[in-house]
Amino acid sequence: MSDTGGEWQVARRRKGASRSSKSLQRLDFFKLLEDVIVFLALEQLLVAASASLSKSPADKDAEDQPERIPRTCQQLECVCYGLGPFASCVSARYQLAMLLLLLEAGQVRGDPACYTYSVSPFFSSGERDVLRDLGLTVLSENEEGKRLVEKPTFFYLMHCGKALYNNLLWKNWSARGLPLMIIIGNGFSGMRDRFFKRDYSYISKAVDFSVERKLACPSHLIDVFNDTAVITFPSNSLNGLPQSTWAASPEPQYPHSPDLEIILKETRS
Repeated sequence: MSDTGGEWQVARRRKGASRSSKSLQRLDFFKLLEDVIVFLALEQLLVAASASLSKSPADKDAEDQPERIPRTCQQLECVCYGLGPFASCVSARYQLAMLLLLLEAGQVRGDPACYTYSVSPFFSSGERDVLRDLGLTVLSENEEGKRLVEKPTFFYLMHCGKALYNNLLWKNWSARGLPLMIIIGNGFSGMRDRFFKRDYSYISKAVDFSVERKLACPSHLIDVFNDTAVITFPSNSLNGLPQSTWAASPEPQYPHSPDLEIILKETRS
């Protein structure tokens, strides 16, 4: 995408070009991001990753890893829900740029580096090509946020609906599952409304034991990154909760939410 608003184009990677530099070479909107947002987010992500993986077995290749990036961050899986049509939406391009910078700077590695999904609207074929070329895999199924975490996972959920956060918490509602998650998205404490406890019970309960680290945001990017926080679930907080916290955990239903901020699988055309 050119600075003058021209047509989006995919710049193919030259043979032999490294993955670490290809994103910066291709995407003009990288330079639009404020470094303070990226570095604050990265710092919090690294701290959260280290805490989440502190009990993991030692990596026999740890000595070969760059000293500036903890081994723990490289073990994270990444999932991004709710990314908008970045070919036509400036805010979505900012959000994609931040995601890619976090993956690059934190050396969050994997094959793929990140899974992503968009339901409203769906990615165009051109956008899918761009994401694949950047090392991201576009999920074919609408998971509704109900992804079971089996290893430490970084979720990037910028301005997603409350139902998606609620579904994600429900699917991993245990003292073992929640600490494996690191969320960069809207703070739970800012989601409270009149029907919050009734319709989004898992977020309502998680507010009491999750840790939110708010990220600073320049005034001219408020629409893009407002109320953004890194959210974690420390094991020491969860282990002190009564077993009844996890005993009854029915799947969320939203019969009283006519303005539901999520597209459900059964409503897809």
